[in-house]
Amino acid sequence: MKNVILNILIFAMIFTLACNTQSKKMHHTKNLREDWKIKSSAKLESSGSSVSSKDYQTKDWFNTNVPTTVLNALVEAGEYKDPYFGKNLEEIDSSRFTNSWWFRKEFEVSPKEVTGINTLKFKGINYYANIWLNGKKIGTKDTVFGTYRFFQFNVDSLLKKGKNILAVEVFQPQPGDFTVGFVDWNPTPPDKNMGLIRDVALETTADVSLSSPYVTSDIDLETLDKAKLKLNLILENKSREPVEGQLKFQFANKQIEKKVKISAQNKKMVELTSKEHPELVLQNPKLWWPHTIGEPNLYEASVTFENSNIVSDKEKFDFGIREIDDYVNKQGHRGYKVNGRKIMIKGAGWTDNMMLEDTHEKNEARIKYAKHLNLNTIRLEGFWGKDEQLYELCDKHGILLMAGWSCQWEWEDYLGSEVDEYGGVKSKEDIKLVSEYWEDQILWLREHPSIFVWLGGSDMLPRPELERNYLAILDRIDQDRPYLGAAGGKKSKVTGKTDVKMKGPYDVVPPNYWFEDTAYGGAYGFNTETGPGAQVPPLKSIKKMIPEEKLWPLNDVWKYHCGRNEFNNLDNYNEMMFQRYWKPEGVEEYTQLAQVMNYELMRPMFEAFQVNKHKSTGVIQWMYNSAWPEVYWQLFDYYLRPNGAFYGAKKGCKPFHILYNYKDNGVWIVNSKSEKFKDVKARVRVYNSQSKCTYKRTKEVTVSQQSELNIFNDLPALNNEINFVDLRMFKNGKEIDNNFYWIPPKLDELDYENSSWYTTPVKDYADLSDLKNLPKTKIDKDIKQLSENKLKLNIKNSGDKIAFFVRLELIDGKDNSSVLPVFWGDNYISLLPGESRSLSVKYKGQKVIDPIVNVSGINVK
Repeated sequence: MKNVILNILIFAMIFTLACNTQSKKMHHTKNLREDWKIKSSAKLESSGSSVSSKDYQTKDWFNTNVPTTVLNALVEAGEYKDPYFGKNLEEIDSSRFTNSWWFRKEFEVSPKEVTGINTLKFKGINYYANIWLNGKKIGTKDTVFGTYRFFQFNVDSLLKKGKNILAVEVFQPQPGDFTVGFVDWNPTPPDKNMGLIRDVALETTADVSLSSPYVTSDIDLETLDKAKLKLNLILENKSREPVEGQLKFQFANKQIEKKVKISAQNKKMVELTSKEHPELVLQNPKLWWPHTIGEPNLYEASVTFENSNIVSDKEKFDFGIREIDDYVNKQGHRGYKVNGRKIMIKGAGWTDNMMLEDTHEKNEARIKYAKHLNLNTIRLEGFWGKDEQLYELCDKHGILLMAGWSCQWEWEDYLGSEVDEYGGVKSKEDIKLVSEYWEDQILWLREHPSIFVWLGGSDMLPRPELERNYLAILDRIDQDRPYLGAAGGKKSKVTGKTDVKMKGPYDVVPPNYWFEDTAYGGAYGFNTETGPGAQVPPLKSIKKMIPEEKLWPLNDVWKYHCGRNEFNNLDNYNEMMFQRYWKPEGVEEYTQLAQVMNYELMRPMFEAFQVNKHKSTGVIQWMYNSAWPEVYWQLFDYYLRPNGAFYGAKKGCKPFHILYNYKDNGVWIVNSKSEKFKDVKARVRVYNSQSKCTYKRTKEVTVSQQSELNIFNDLPALNNEINFVDLRMFKNGKEIDNNFYWIPPKLDELDYENSSWYTTPVKDYADLSDLKNLPKTKIDKDIKQLSENKLKLNIKNSGDKIAFFVRLELIDGKDNSSVLPVFWGDNYISLLPGESRSLSVKYKGQKVIDPIVNVSGINVK
C-alpha cells in the first residue's frame, strides 16, 4: 500500500513539474472604453477631494464611452438636439469648450495584472492633457500634447488591486496647433474635436513587450510563384536586467524562431529574414490584390516573445503578400504597380464624421460601397479612424489606401497661424512634433497591405528639413512603400518632382470637359483630387437635414449645408441645371432633376480616364462621403443614401465596359481586367425624343487585356434634338454590359481661357430641356425574395416610349423607411420601349419584413 501511495505522489510531482514548464501567459490588454464620465472644469465644485480620488462624487457628470469628443459625448447624453439638422450647430456656444474638460474612469484590476509590468497607453488625445492615476499626476499638458502622438506610462508603482481611478483633463487645440482638420468640407465643430479620440488601454506583459509586427514581401514579379518574406517588429525590455528569450513567428502552419537578447530598459527593432530562415521563402504564395484585379488574400499570423517559460507578450495580426512600386510613364505622369502590374487608380476622398462618431457598422457599409462602386482606392487626407477598423476593412475587401496629412496645416485660415510656401510646420519644435506624428502613425498602420503610398503633404510639400526626417523615418521603419511628397504637382528639393496633379476642377463642369481638357483636370496624368462639385442628395435626405419650412425655395439653410469658402453655395450647380435642363418648380422636382445631373456629370469623369489610360494613371473623385449632412462632394450622403452620382460612378468605373466618347462622338470598350475577351458582340442604337430608333449597328470584337478599343470611329451626325444612345455588350448571347446616354444636339462650349483652380466656366450651354416633355410611360414590377437580405426585381416598361432615368428605392413597408445601406446591381436606369430587366438588390443592417420597391422616373406615370 505504501508503494502505491508513493507512486501516486511521484506521478503527481512529475505532472506538476511538467505543467510548470509550460509557458505561462503574462500578456493581457484591458481596453478602457466603457463607463467614463465627463464634466467641464468650469462647472466643478470644490469638495475638498481630488477628481481622481475614490470618494469623489460624479453624480451630475455626463456618462460616455471612449473614444469620443466632448461634443459627441454631450450630444449622445441628450444635452444638444441633433446638431446636424438645420442650423442647430450654430446654436451651440463654442465658449463652453474653451475651458478644460475632465474625463474620469473607474476600473478594476486583478491580482494577476498587478504582478506584471503595466503600461497605460493613449493612442489619440486632442489636444493637451494632464493625467492622473489614483491621485498621482503621471502626465502634464507641457509634454502630453499632439493629436497624432501615442503616449504610454509605466504605472506599476501606482496600480492597485481592485478599484483604480484614471482622470484626464483635456484642453482643446489652439490656433497654430496641428490637429484634426476637415478644411472646407463642413463647419468646424464648436469643441474643435477636443477629447480622447482613440483608444485608452492598460497593457500587462512580463519583462518584454512587442509591437508593430510587419511582414514585407520580395516577390518574383516575372512568375509570381515565389515570395521571400521578412518580419520586422519592435521589442522593448522594460525591466532593469538584460533579457534573453525566444521570438516565435507563426503563420500558415509554419513556426520560425529566433533567440534575441535585449539590454535593460531598451527598445530593439528585430528582423526575421528569409536568408537566415529559409521557411520564409514561400512557393506559390497567395498574393494580396486590389479587388478589381484579383483576390485580397490575407494570412493569419502571430508573434510571441517568451523567456523563462513565460509568454511575455503576444500579438495576432493579418498580413498580405504583395509588392508595391511606382513608375513614371512616357508623358511624365506617376503611376503605381501592384505585384508588378500597372493599376489605374480609380478612387475617392474619405472623411470621418465631423464629431468623429463613426461606428464600425457605418464604416463597414462605406467600404462595401467602395467595392460595389468598382472603385479600387480610397484617399485619406489625414490619418483617419478611431481605431484600425477602416484599414482592416480595406485589407479584407481589396481597397487600396493613400494615407497622409490633410492640407489643414498648409493654409493660414485653417491652421490659425502664419504659413509660407511649405505650410505652417516651420520651427524646430514643430518639425520635431510632426516627425513624431509621422513615426507613430506609420508604426501603427504599416502592417496593412492596403496602404500603398505615404503622402508627406497635400497641397504643399513638407519643408525640406521635415521631408528629410520623413525619409529617414521611412528608411528605418518602412522601406516597402513609395513616398509621395505632395498630392499636387510640385518639385521638391529633396525628392524631386511629384509627377501628379491637383488642378481641379472642384465645381460643376459638363460631361465633355473630361474628354476635351488637356491643361487642367482632364483625363491625363494622376489627378489626386477632382470632381464635378456638388451632389444634391434625394429628397428624403434633404428632409432629414433641412426643416420643412425651409425646403423651398433654396435659402440660407441650404447654403449652410454646402461646403465653405468658394463652395458655400449652389450657384454654379443651379445655373448649370437651369440652363441645360430647366428650372424646377418645387423641391421634389429639384431633387429629382439633381439626380439626373449628378449621374450625367459624374460618369464621364471616370470613363474619360479609363478610355485614356495610355496617358492617365489615376483619378480621385473629391469626395467619397461626407463628414455631416450636406449637398456637396459625395457619392452617398451622411445617412448612407446613394445619389445619382453614386450610380454614375459605378457605371463609369466598370472594369470591362462600353462607353460613349464625348470628344470624338465614338463608341469605345475599355478592359481593365487581366483577361482577354474574344467574340464579344457590341451593339449601338440611337433613339430620338419620340423613342424612334434612328441608327443601329452591331460589331463583333476581341478586346485585349488592360486595353481600350475604339469600335465605332464616329457615329453619324446626331439628330437636331436630344439623342438617346443605347450601348450593349453580349458574350455567348448574354448581355454583359449596358450604358445609356442622353446627348444634346450641341455639346457645351467651355471657356478654357478663363479656367480657375476650381472650375472652368461654360460659354454656351447644351440644351436638354426637351427631357421635360418626354411622353409618359408605365413600369410594371415584380419582387421575389431570394434570401433574408437579397431580393430580385423584375421590371418592364409596358409602354411604347423610353422610360427615362428610372429610380428604384427599397422601402421597409413596416414603417415606410428607406433600407440603407443598399446595394443595387444597377439603378437610375432607362428602359427602351417594351424592355424588361431583372435586377438584384442586397441589404444589411436591418430585417425587412415587408419589402417594397418604389419606382419613379422623369416620365414614369
